[in-house]
Amino acid sequence: MFPNGSGEFAADRNYPVTTEELIEEYGDRTLELQNGSETVGDVLARLESETFETPEDVRLALSCAVSNKAIGRVGYSDRDPTPLGSPYAPEPMSF
Repeated sequence: MFPNGSGEFAADRNYPVTTEELIEEYGDRTLELQNGSETVGDVLARLESETFETPEDVRLALSCAVSNKAIGRVGYSDRDPTPLGSPYAPEPMSF
């Protein structure tokens, strides 16, 4: 999920576990992302309080709550044409 296995700490925990318990125990751990890093505490603080039943639940929550440091180009999609007037439109090129 995260480069260098930085999200694998979730497998080393007994479940169920709450968001608060994870922040207290693992909040200072660093998640390596494509364009930087964030701590587990910063990522989980973006979520509402929750009880996780499995390590996969934790990994999914982390992957959903990371910032845009985890993605390549913000607003980029190779599936749909860029809407007219979009601030993410590429610069026109002349060949």
